[in-house]
Amino acid sequence: MHPQLVALVTGANQGIGLQIAKDLVAHGYTVLVGSRSLQNGKDAAQTIGPAAHALQLDVTQPASIAAAAARIRHAFGRLDVLVNNAGIAQAGQPGRSNEAIMQDSRASSASLDEVRAVFETNVFGVIAVTQAMLPLLREAPTARIVNVGSPLGSLTLNADPAFPYRQAYSVVYAASKTALNAVTLAFAIDLAQTNIKVNIASPGSTKTAMNSAGTDTVEQGAQYIVRVVLDETEPTGTFTGPGGSLPW
Repeated sequence: MHPQLVALVTGANQGIGLQIAKDLVAHGYTVLVGSRSLQNGKDAAQTIGPAAHALQLDVTQPASIAAAAARIRHAFGRLDVLVNNAGIAQAGQPGRSNEAIMQDSRASSASLDEVRAVFETNVFGVIAVTQAMLPLLREAPTARIVNVGSPLGSLTLNADPAFPYRQAYSVVYAASKTALNAVTLAFAIDLAQTNIKVNIASPGSTKTAMNSAGTDTVEQGAQYIVRVVLDETEPTGTFTGPGGSLPW
């Protein structure tokens, strides 16, 4: 049994997820590095240190999710924090330029297969992982679920013609982040009377493999997510980012 707090970060073998895992270890957590590839997870955990442990977890595969939950219970006996970080920006032809991806994501021409694939990871995967981890989270004295969101998912911002990223609003990635807002709020409302707080936080414009146009470092991006994890005064059901509160 590990007496210290245990956190699971999905998609933690690279990018912001890896940095979130590093930061939580620095704050005294035992961190489970969720990764579709167990070997990639092991490699990532090794760079963090002995408090990080690889966990094979494909958020689109029910058997993988169930096995991960069973392993956490058996090996660690507890779960205090779940960070739903795993996400994909697109699922079409690899190697496309950002311009081509935007063009292919437009509501009038997007491939339904691509929409389904992105929602499978960014929306349904979050619901499935959260549901599977709830029995463990319910047993924690206080627990927190933090979903990694984006201002691109804000209907309020995108409804404003002056919003600079409005043209990037699409039925693929952006709509999946809007749906994630809804999922987050639904869980927050459902769990309002429990020991579990549910929040969504944006890392800002972070330069990652998924977002080559980002301006912030992964260190900067991760700190906003970790802040919400650690902030005991943050109420449940909030949507925040680097500049504070974000509109749904």
